[in-house]
Amino acid sequence: MPPTADDAAAVDAAITSRRSVRAFLPTPVPRATIEALLAVASRAPSGTNTQPWQVHVLTGAAQRALSAEIRAAYDDPVQRAAHQEPYAYYPTEWRSPYIDRRRKVGWDLYSLLGIGRADKAAMHAQHGRNYAFFDAPVGLIFTIDRVLQQGSWLDYGMFLQSLMVAARGRGLDTCPQAAFTQFHRIIARHLGLGDEQTVVCGMSLGHADPDAVVNRLVTEREPVAGFTRFLE
Repeated sequence: MPPTADDAAAVDAAITSRRSVRAFLPTPVPRATIEALLAVASRAPSGTNTQPWQVHVLTGAAQRALSAEIRAAYDDPVQRAAHQEPYAYYPTEWRSPYIDRRRKVGWDLYSLLGIGRADKAAMHAQHGRNYAFFDAPVGLIFTIDRVLQQGSWLDYGMFLQSLMVAARGRGLDTCPQAAFTQFHRIIARHLGLGDEQTVVCGMSLGHADPDAVVNRLVTEREPVAGFTRFLE
């Protein structure tokens, strides 16, 4: 049966309503729901069906223990300096328009929260909220086998997007978090990862807190004409 206009609208709504939520309610997410989301996301395409994703779901005491150790390392300048990302997520040389977009979303976020540009302590505290999974009841850590190459990382991105869209279809929200990669050695110890695994990112999953000011942030997007060429 071909898709209907209602089908298209539902898919579009799930995609366009996805956002990075930074404050969650404590409402639990049933394990069956998490498993259903991951099953849907597993239909993401991957080169020669390699399916490079490996997912670690943390709730309760396991989540709190990981968060506590990472936050302690993050808050200690000496410890924080000893932890480095396992791969370069951001460019080593920033240029326009990327640096402009990065700065704008940062200042838009801090403005919402009433954090001034000179208030480094408040910025540090807000960034540190990442490591509590923004109080979401479910924390996800994604890993990949080191033997896999760049194409598998592209595949991984499609898996992550599929997971976030599937969550929206069920009234849930997410926040993908590269911030966790800096503390991959702590994560590896907690998850019992072998040397062949590397951390891709983390993600918070749950019900957005509708009253949280931070969740009012709406990021801008470049219009289609700004990034597309049509050749006939």
